[in-house]
Amino acid sequence: MNAELRDTFGRLHDNLRISVTDRCNIRCFYCMPERDVEYAARDAILSYEEIERFVRIAVKLGVTKVRVTGGEPLVRKGVAELVRKLAAIPEIQDLALTTNGVLLPQLAEPLYQAGLRRINVHLDTLDRERFTRITRRDELDRVLEGLALVKRLGFGPIKINAVAVKDLVEPDLVPLARFGRENGFEIRFIEFMPLDAQGIWDRSRVLTAGEIIETLSREVAPLIEIPDRDPRAPATEYRYSDGGGAIGFIASVSRPFCQNCNRIRLTADGNLRYCLFALEETDVKGLLRGGASDDEIAALIRATVQAKWEGHEINSARFVPPPRPMYAIGG
Repeated sequence: MNAELRDTFGRLHDNLRISVTDRCNIRCFYCMPERDVEYAARDAILSYEEIERFVRIAVKLGVTKVRVTGGEPLVRKGVAELVRKLAAIPEIQDLALTTNGVLLPQLAEPLYQAGLRRINVHLDTLDRERFTRITRRDELDRVLEGLALVKRLGFGPIKINAVAVKDLVEPDLVPLARFGRENGFEIRFIEFMPLDAQGIWDRSRVLTAGEIIETLSREVAPLIEIPDRDPRAPATEYRYSDGGGAIGFIASVSRPFCQNCNRIRLTADGNLRYCLFALEETDVKGLLRGGASDDEIAALIRATVQAKWEGHEINSARFVPPPRPMYAIGG
């Protein structure tokens, strides 16, 4: 197989995000309805063996970075075994997992033993009442316990993802930033994106990276953009001028990074996407379960990357939100 996944705009793709489930154990209002959630049928979800085969084909095409996501990946039984399978693939240079942290007290050690070192934990607030209001679940204590455990076990880097919804999270900006500085965690503020299940997104509800940077520079310490960072990374990274660590901003709305995107995504139900906001998907599961050869699956991956658009156009009148919400696509 020819190693390299380059689209018609010259972007090289080496980053694969794999959703292992569309199920979740919390109900963040900007992601999932509180009840009557429609999940994929269990037999429609890719097996770990199918995922491993797909990844082994993808790495022959130049994929070197893999992130396991959901839904909430830790609700899927045996996820540490998948991590073990992926960690054993020599071409993978960077293996990571994104979780809401609720199950980390039970699963952090098995994940570490399976070979995982990089982890992102979703946490919007340190305030218990606001956490419960956002997630519709009273699980803050378990998330904080999980964070303390992954730190103690030696995971690193440990990043905290916080979604920035205007007129909601402003009281949390400074406490989260200080929490990160005190514990050696990198906080990553993510602008609220139009991927919610209930259609509540509006640009007026986006707390922009610029607004957050202004607040933190004023109330914590001046922030300085880190030069020479990887231009394909989704987060713009800053460091505190007083040496108190780093912080990241994923500004998909106010500062789109489409021109440098290096990602493809595999959904839990076996569809390949060239963009989080893509309007179409490519069926991989049919090939995996239909006796297709590795070369045929590799050709499908190449074709999907070749079909990639220039960008999602969130800030234009042409933008159309994808037909599936974030939990069904994969974070």
